[in-house]
Amino acid sequence: MATFITLLFGLLVWRVLSLQVLDSDRGYAFLQDQGEARYVRSAEIPAYRGIISDRRGEPLAVSTPVISLWANPRQLAGSGRVTELESALGLKSGALEERLENYAAREFMYLERHMTPPAARAVLRRKIPGVGGHREYQRYYPAGEVVAHVVGMTDVDDRGIEGMELAFEDWLKGAAGRKQVIKDLHGEVVRDIGELRAAQPGRDLQLSVDLRLQYLAHRELQRAIATSGARAGTVVTLDSRSGEVLALVNYPTYNPNGRGSLKAGSTRNRALTDVFEPGSTMKPLTLVAALESGLYAPDTIIDTSPGRVQVGSKVLLDPVNYGELSVARVVAKSSQVGIVKMALNLDEQAVWQTFTRFGLGENPGTGFPGESAGVLPYRDRWRDIERVTLAYGYGLAVTPLQLARAYSVIANDGKLVTPSLLRLDGAGAVDARQVVEPRIARQVLDVLHGVTSEDGTARSAQVEGYGVAGKTGTAHKVGRDGYADDRYLAFFAGIAPVRNPRLVTVVLIDEPKGDRYYGGEVAAPVFSRITEGALRMLNVIPDQVTGDVASQGRRAGGEA
Repeated sequence: MATFITLLFGLLVWRVLSLQVLDSDRGYAFLQDQGEARYVRSAEIPAYRGIISDRRGEPLAVSTPVISLWANPRQLAGSGRVTELESALGLKSGALEERLENYAAREFMYLERHMTPPAARAVLRRKIPGVGGHREYQRYYPAGEVVAHVVGMTDVDDRGIEGMELAFEDWLKGAAGRKQVIKDLHGEVVRDIGELRAAQPGRDLQLSVDLRLQYLAHRELQRAIATSGARAGTVVTLDSRSGEVLALVNYPTYNPNGRGSLKAGSTRNRALTDVFEPGSTMKPLTLVAALESGLYAPDTIIDTSPGRVQVGSKVLLDPVNYGELSVARVVAKSSQVGIVKMALNLDEQAVWQTFTRFGLGENPGTGFPGESAGVLPYRDRWRDIERVTLAYGYGLAVTPLQLARAYSVIANDGKLVTPSLLRLDGAGAVDARQVVEPRIARQVLDVLHGVTSEDGTARSAQVEGYGVAGKTGTAHKVGRDGYADDRYLAFFAGIAPVRNPRLVTVVLIDEPKGDRYYGGEVAAPVFSRITEGALRMLNVIPDQVTGDVASQGRRAGGEA
């Protein structure tokens, strides 16, 4: 018996040693692994999303820490504390019971996303069984709706879904880390063990927009919409030398901090995605083709009498019979008859080729999601009516950004720049191609200065202390039965200052109401107010339009 007891004791000691000390298939290492498999878990460490800022470093999108509450539906339902949790979360009585029934077969459901840490901790301190929380980041946009269409927004899981947040998702998002934690029987974290992989924060992104100019353009566009009763509008301001977008606003807009109140279509960046027929704003580009042909100069006389011209079966009219006009005054007066006669006298493909060189019909290249290339049709053989309608801006479609880019060629001594929504490093434009002779670009700029003279169609575009240039446009909108008689687009494309161009701004007002619907009446004053404020903010020295510039402006506008 003693021998048996001794043997039994020895076996017991051996078993204890094999389990606790010796390394065997079922030894201590195996038991530790099995234990850890039951209480050690791997948890994600959220990554901080990169900051988006304006060109001066003002934050436009930042991430703030929040806590999301979750629950194990089975455990919570059996705790008897559902009513208490509803009260703590501010929910209606019975609301949580219904959700628990829907999630009864699952082990996880969110109670509330993105709570402030103090509010979430107040709920967690109640230690309700089956309720836990984990840290996340929520995007906050300090400028709200003012810059929403450029910056965009993220979804509830902090992924970019609009604007630059979407375009640069991989750049901004960073990489989540991993850590080991100990969880108790109820699945709640008891203690952090250690970090397996550190979270890599996203990279910051600096945009080209100047928040000061953005606020200015937003305010003036809102004012114009309220005054004119229009349904929508857009303003785009470019740095004519670099192609950087300094301001871009649309109406209607939206607040990215309140996703729950978004309206259909409000997130669309009309400046880059929506196209329109540019109408008379194409006449300066047709003028380029005319000057390049050698058949015309700014002072060449065109007889527009008797104020109308027939092309095929169509009769095209001027508001009045202007009689004999110089080419410069054809543009200043926006004479349809004068432009038609010029276009018909040019090579069949000349106008189309010129429009192509100005970047129309091609993607501007900003990388913005949904950016449109517009429409520039091509014909092997053009009918006369197709040639002339193209020359005065019908039969093609552009975005406001494309129109601003085209006018930057005139402002930039004939160089076509690639627009950028990112702040450049000071080395210049991403791409600049000489597409028009500098001499011709300056001639067209002088002609456009005449458009804003007292004898032009855009007197209300003038800016005190600065010479400006530009062109008005008023186009009928297309309806179900063709062009509508009572629905218009009013726009103005302008350059400032004339002496040393710095800014190109396009203003588009969609369907202004009442009798004042012309571009010179509705859009040009918006350009004036925005440009005046922008030039002063950028410390551009006022120029007294004297000497050569003034005389060129008088030649373009004609003597009163």
